[in-house]
Amino acid sequence: MADTAYITPAQLLARWQENRRLTRRVIEAFPEKELFEFSVGGMRPFATLALEFIGMAVPTLQGIITRQWPTEPGPKPTTKAGLLRAWDDATAEIDRLWPTIPPGRFQEDDVAFGQWPGPIWGLFMYIFENEVHHRGQGYVYLRVLGIEPPAFWERT
Repeated sequence: MADTAYITPAQLLARWQENRRLTRRVIEAFPEKELFEFSVGGMRPFATLALEFIGMAVPTLQGIITRQWPTEPGPKPTTKAGLLRAWDDATAEIDRLWPTIPPGRFQEDDVAFGQWPGPIWGLFMYIFENEVHHRGQGYVYLRVLGIEPPAFWERT
């Protein structure tokens, strides 16, 4: 019996970008200073988390597509406007790179960044879960700051 995919690559990309739009709205909800400095219980500020998401997205796609895993981090913005610009640039690059993922690559194993072995589809799941997990942290920060976070179900 042949396996049937339950989700296409295009559907997976659409879901990822829906989540990214929501995370962008969380970034927008923060006041500038708190975005880069506020934390609770020693956790990292939300800007640091957003930079982590940015630093994972495009480099991971580049590694998946080329089988060469980049190791040099890009410049880190220090303002909210710069962070949102970097977010939008990464979003556009994801859309550009996604269609170039080689057929069948999702089912292959690799060692991402020379450190994390596993199937490519599993690597995507990690990226998505990491963003959702830390976005929840951003929701807590916003609530502690007295700011209503964006509705998590609105992903347009």
